[in-house]
Amino acid sequence: MSAIPGVRIWVVGVACAALMAGAAGLLARFQSHHRLGKPGLVLVDLPLSNEKGEQVTTNSIGLPERVLEYGSKVWPVTAEELRALPRDTTYGRRLYAAPDGFQVQVSGVLMGTDRTSIHKPEYCLPSQGFQIQRRSQRTVVIDRPHRYGLPVTRLDGVREIRQPDGKTVRQGAVYVYWFVSENRLSNDHMQRMWWLALDLVRTGELQRWAYLSVLAGCAPGDEERAYARLETLIRQMVPEFQTTTGPALPVPVAAVEAGQAGR
Repeated sequence: MSAIPGVRIWVVGVACAALMAGAAGLLARFQSHHRLGKPGLVLVDLPLSNEKGEQVTTNSIGLPERVLEYGSKVWPVTAEELRALPRDTTYGRRLYAAPDGFQVQVSGVLMGTDRTSIHKPEYCLPSQGFQIQRRSQRTVVIDRPHRYGLPVTRLDGVREIRQPDGKTVRQGAVYVYWFVSENRLSNDHMQRMWWLALDLVRTGELQRWAYLSVLAGCAPGDEERAYARLETLIRQMVPEFQTTTGPALPVPVAAVEAGQAGR
C-alpha cells in the first residue's frame, strides 16, 4: 500500500531535518578538535573601516587596486556585518569604477574558526531591496596561471526606488558569486557545506572557505550587457588575489594556431 502523499512529505521533511541537525552537531563536535586550513586567497596588511571611517580590521583580502580601465577605492564594512559575523572574519571590499561611470562592488568574506562567517548568498540581494528574478550557474574561463573554469552563480534582481520627487523607478542588478577554499572551488552553498564537513571528518582540518561576490546595478533589461562586463572583470582580477585554481582546460585550437603562426 502506497503512503499518503502528505504523510510521505512529512516523513521526508522530518528525516531531512534530522540529518541537518546531526550534521550540525557533528560539525560542532569536530570544530572543537580541529586544525585550521590555509585560505585560497592572498591576504594583505590593508586595514578596513566602517561607514563612520573608524578602523575595524588590520588586514584584508588583497583585491587589486586597479583592473583594466577600472580604478577603485576601499569600501567600508557595514556595522550590520560586524555585528552579525564572527570577530575572526576577514573581509575584502572595493568599489570599482570605469571611465563611463559603470560601477562594480567587489566583496570577499573569509571565515576563521567559525563557519558562520559565510551565509547563504541568496540573502544578499533581498537585504538590499531586490527581488531575485533569475538564477543561473555559469563558468568563467580564467587564463592565469593556467586556463581553467571558475564556477559561479549569477542572480538577476530588480527593485523599486522612490525618488525625492515622489516618482518610483525600477533598478536592475546583476550579482555573481562563488566560493573558494585552499583546494576547492564551488558555486553552490550546499556543496560547500558538504565539503567543509567531509574534510573536517576525513582530515581533522577546518577548511577556510571564502565567499566572493561582484555586484553591478543596471537598467532593467540590460542585465546581459552588465553580466558581460562583470565576467570580463572577474577574468582579469581573480588571478591577482585568488591562489586556488581548477583543473587545466584544453587550449582552444585557434589560440594554438595563432601561437604557431607567430613563431
